[in-house]
Amino acid sequence: MLADPSYLEASLRAYYGSVERIVLSYDETGTSWTGTPLPVRQCLEIARTIDVDRKCVEVPGRFARPGADPLESETIQRQHALDAASSFGKWVLQLDTDEVMLSADTFFASLRAADGADAGGLDFPARWLYTRVGTRRYLEQTDRFWRRAASYPGPLAVRAGTRLKLARQADVQLFRVDFRRTNTDPWHPADAQVDTVIPADESVVHFSWVRQPEVIRRKFRWSGHTEDMKPPQVYRRWEWRTRHPRVTVALTPLRARSRAWYRLSTIPEPPGGVPIHVEYEP
Repeated sequence: MLADPSYLEASLRAYYGSVERIVLSYDETGTSWTGTPLPVRQCLEIARTIDVDRKCVEVPGRFARPGADPLESETIQRQHALDAASSFGKWVLQLDTDEVMLSADTFFASLRAADGADAGGLDFPARWLYTRVGTRRYLEQTDRFWRRAASYPGPLAVRAGTRLKLARQADVQLFRVDFRRTNTDPWHPADAQVDTVIPADESVVHFSWVRQPEVIRRKFRWSGHTEDMKPPQVYRRWEWRTRHPRVTVALTPLRARSRAWYRLSTIPEPPGGVPIHVEYEP
């Protein structure tokens, strides 16, 4: 879904050679689910430059519904894109533009395993990055004691024709990949199934809140989770932690309730690095 160009090029290039078609879903009015402006034109220009093999299919629509629950509008747009993509193949990837595969070979090997297990979706782990604190250095979300934690925003691939429940989530049988034989995601039960294990450096990297300050402030206004991001202290904490990463990491075990648990991690650049300049239309 085209909304933020910050990591769009790195995300597309990571899997471009491994898929048949890429559906580009965007709001034709250039507005977000909450009615704020989006740099759709810039996103389209990036995608068209990458698309040398003419794999991209542009599927515009009207998804901005100011006053409605942003997550409901997000689900409508995701379903619209999934329905369009379902005519092109057996499986549909559900990667956002700030999610970058570190190993396409590992991802698609996992997808083949999910297909062989007759699963309805692939729950593939992402490493959730909070902020960039230096060259190749990030605050990465972990468990309370700094151990590597997988993040699952929803299955990153589902079978064609799947009906979504909320955002990327769907009531389907999942083939679940993790970093250890036992679940590493603090938001899942300790006994959650793990079907296969991969190294963390072959996962997906989610540059979730890794943005320049002005862009992160805009993201807080257009995200499907805007209500959670709206309080001013959310941005102030992000800014403070960006400036004080070592103190942030040291305090991690003390945050039992907030789950604001981080470690300092080194991520190769590219695909990371400083995101591109985002051009918002007036």
